[in-house]
Amino acid sequence: MISNCVINLSTDKAAVVTEIARVLKPGGRVGISDVVAEDRLNPEERAERGSYVGCIAGALSKSEYEAGLEAAGFSDVSVEFTHEVADGMHGAIVKAVKASRTEAEPTRLAASVPDGGCCW
Repeated sequence: MISNCVINLSTDKAAVVTEIARVLKPGGRVGISDVVAEDRLNPEERAERGSYVGCIAGALSKSEYEAGLEAAGFSDVSVEFTHEVADGMHGAIVKAVKASRTEAEPTRLAASVPDGGCCW
């Protein structure tokens, strides 16, 4: 499954990731090209850098992306910055593998978001 920025633009990112996990077979892979913020930026700083139209304001931080995917039952999660689109904001390639059936069931996404997380 490949996505191009739809998670960044979604106002319900947890639902998007949960749906990806639901439709993939165990061992299935997901690759996402998205805008991702550096962990140092809070939600207000992210919003200052652009709008939803510019695919920036809705960006998750790197650690929020990783935590959300892991909470949805993904393993081998990686978020690799490819190029800077604004100060502290990057185009990124996000990859993950749906856990096998023998691995633990996913937990509620909101429980895994670091304090101050904006979007899960």
